[in-house]
Formats: sequence, structure tokens, C-alpha cells
Amino acid sequence: MALNHLTLLRPLLLLRQVRPALVAASRLQAPLSHPPAATCSRLYATKKAKAKTKGQAAKVNLNSALVEDIISLDEVRADMAAVLSALKDDFTRSLSIRTSPGALDHIVVTTQSGKFPLNQLGQISMKSPQIIMVNMSSFPEATAAATRALRESSMNLNPEVDGTIIKVPVPKVTREHRENLAKLAKQLSNKAKDSLRKVRSGAVTQAKRAKEGHSEDTVRLVEKQIQQLSDNFTADIDKQLAAKTKELLG
Repeated sequence: MALNHLTLLRPLLLLRQVRPALVAASRLQAPLSHPPAATCSRLYATKKAKAKTKGQAAKVNLNSALVEDIISLDEVRADMAAVLSALKDDFTRSLSIRTSPGALDHIVVTTQSGKFPLNQLGQISMKSPQIIMVNMSSFPEATAAATRALRESSMNLNPEVDGTIIKVPVPKVTREHRENLAKLAKQLSNKAKDSLRKVRSGAVTQAKRAKEGHSEDTVRLVEKQIQQLSDNFTADIDKQLAAKTKELLG
């Protein structure tokens, strides 16, 4: 009777021995429901890389030969650079603080022989912090013209002539004067931006006229390149204005 009972219990005993092994094996083979942290970070980095690549793809990049068939971007760039250069000249010519001899260098003197910068006709130096001296002994015949150019400049100067020496009293630089110059700098920069927009508009019009023989998508990409050039030079104008304003207001 006991032997028969053991015989009946043997399958149950074997099942208890095998079950733990099966459970352990299943745990080793079961897929992870949540990937490790390292895997998550790797996937996240991949998404960032794709986003960065997508952003770079937005930049316009066409075959240069194809672009030249539509418009010369070098000429457009040169025209825009000329606008920026003219603004720098305006800043130098119209926005001087008048505290150094170099403040008079840009003044153009009109003579019978042509137009010349004042520093090419006379020797400019500081006699004192309040007086700038212009020695016209090298070109005495241009003394009257130089005096007139100083008086008619936008710097509110009242020169005095003593033979071939021109004495230029330096007006006191007030806070109000500095602020007025800063406002003028803003006006000049806005004028430069208007000129820049005219260059861009003319270039875009020229590109649109070249649609024959080129796809609309190609012409549109060329227009985007023109816009990129305009945006870059506009940023340069803003930088020039910020630097000049800081210089004027101190």
C-alpha cells in the first residue's frame, strides 16, 4: 500500500523539481518590456541628430553654375556691401564727437583742382583740448576753401583764420548732443536698410525674369539665397549701429 502511494506521488515530485528550472529559463529568455536607460539615451540622441540634420537642410545650396544662369550673386553681394560701406562712411562723416584731430579728417574741401579730404591739404593737430589747429602752409591757396568746408560741415564748427593757420574751437560735447547723434545714427542705419531692400527687390525681380529654361523651384531657391544675403547684411548694419551708439553714448 505504501509502495503504491509513492508510485502515485512520483509525478508530483518530479513536477516540483522541474518547475523552478523552467521558470528561471523563461526569465532569461523573456524580452524586456522596458529598454535600459542607455538604450533610451541612444535613441534620444538619434532623434536630436535627425532634428539637427533637418535644420541644416533648410539652408539653400545650389549649383553655382546653375545660379549664374539666373543671376550673379557676386554682383548682388557687391551691391549690398556697397550699402554697408556707405553707412560706415556716413557714420564717420556725420557722427564724430569732435574730441580728436581725426574728427576733421573726413571733411571734404572743394578746390579748383577738385575735391580733397582736409587731411590731404593741411596738417591737423590739437593745440589744446578745446582747439584744433589746421596748418595750410603746404596749400595756402586752399585755406579759404578749407575754412568754408569746416564752417558748412554738420559738426557745428566756427573756424578762425590766422594767415595759413585755421583755428577750430571744439564745442563742448553735451549729453544732449550725444543723444542727437545717436538718433542720427539710427536714421542713417534705417536709410541703409531701405537701400538694402531695394537691392534685394531688384535682384529678386531679375531672378523671376529668368524663369524660362529653369524650374520654378530652382528660381525660388535662388530667391531664398538672395534673401539670405540681405539678412546677413541687415545683421551687419545692426552691429554697426549698436557699436556706434555705444561709442556715442559712452
